[in-house]
Amino acid sequence: MTGGRSPGGPFQQKDSPAAMTAAEQDRQRRLEWFRAARFGMFVHWGLYSLIGRHEWAMNRERIPVEEYERLADAFRPLPRPARMWAQLAVETGMRYIVMTAKHHEGYCLWDSELTDYNSARRGPGRDLVAEFVEAAREAGLRVGLYYSLNDWHHPDGRECLYDGEARKRFVEYTHGLVRELCSNYGKIDILWYDCPYPLTAQGWESERMNAMVRSLQPDILINNRSRIPEDFETPEQHITPAKGGRAWESCMTLNDSWGYTPIDRNYKNAWQVVRMLRQVASHGGNLLLNIGPAPDGSIPPVYREVFGQVGRWLEKNGPAIYDASEPMVQDWQATGDFTRRGNTAYFHCNRWPGSTLVIGGFETKVLSVRYPGGPTVEFEQTPGRLILKGLPMEAPDHLATVFEIECDGEPRQRLSPLMQAPDEDLESWYKH
Repeated sequence: MTGGRSPGGPFQQKDSPAAMTAAEQDRQRRLEWFRAARFGMFVHWGLYSLIGRHEWAMNRERIPVEEYERLADAFRPLPRPARMWAQLAVETGMRYIVMTAKHHEGYCLWDSELTDYNSARRGPGRDLVAEFVEAAREAGLRVGLYYSLNDWHHPDGRECLYDGEARKRFVEYTHGLVRELCSNYGKIDILWYDCPYPLTAQGWESERMNAMVRSLQPDILINNRSRIPEDFETPEQHITPAKGGRAWESCMTLNDSWGYTPIDRNYKNAWQVVRMLRQVASHGGNLLLNIGPAPDGSIPPVYREVFGQVGRWLEKNGPAIYDASEPMVQDWQATGDFTRRGNTAYFHCNRWPGSTLVIGGFETKVLSVRYPGGPTVEFEQTPGRLILKGLPMEAPDHLATVFEIECDGEPRQRLSPLMQAPDEDLESWYKH
């Protein structure tokens, strides 16, 4: 996202409690922790991790089912690797964690009564979902389970689109697996569906399935990928705010793959991750950032390096992310962007200009400028300009130096119409 004035769409005013339906009031109650969490970890781990050539290797390389199945017996993780993931999530400043309980490959990481193609009966000989849930709870993290509706292993997963009896069998199998995940591990905070191909919501009987989920887990949040809206939107590999005030979460990879793929070296650095955090926070969303553990469950060093830098940045600048999700009228600046809480604007300067920083179009009277938790900053305000002076030539923080700007009213920063992108272009700007 390169900039542009924040339009009203993503920030439409929420209805008053009296105007909400009982169902919507309950949704807002369940979403309260999620909206405040801001940052979570996605974990993609399964048999595809042993191949190391992307989580879609079975499909893209047309590996026959009988050949792919052999990986189930070769899968031998370290003891309780989820504890390492949870510790890294906490150190990074993440507040929840979501693991792939079953990806498109069809292999279940729990002890299922419905299929022997699972981690308790093939390979590890352990319930890896149980280990994950326990590790997340020990670390104080909210718990999410990912479940792919698509299934390349089950024969009815291919036939269900064309054969009515196959569809009935496969839907009951799917509902049964989801029931196990929602019944066997205590409280689950998020059910994260994925890949609803090839059926429609009616074909999956999604309303019936999700009603069953809620009967078992009344506080759970369900994403929008069973082809019905449910609780939150899930833009993938891009940051696009949801409209109408709906909750949303951008899921992003660190490289270009979800599963363990050492041949993919196109990793984002910590500067890019911090920028993504600023983007989601400024529009009231969440960032779900992925790791792809090695086959044994260990964490590749690049994740520890990048996540560690982000965690140290959040230790100093957390309020400018976690607590600053109110909408702010703003235009793009080459030097950075804003988040906002009440009458406080946080300017995230991620391209350092030197001893003087000029922010054009700042309309609200500024009372003070300071580094968060640190000294004040000299400033001058003239019509249309806020000038921060006496800054060091080198950036105090190369990921993003944050300035806390206290105002005498709601902060607003906008330039003249001639200097803005045309309104019809604003939506596309969010996708960059």
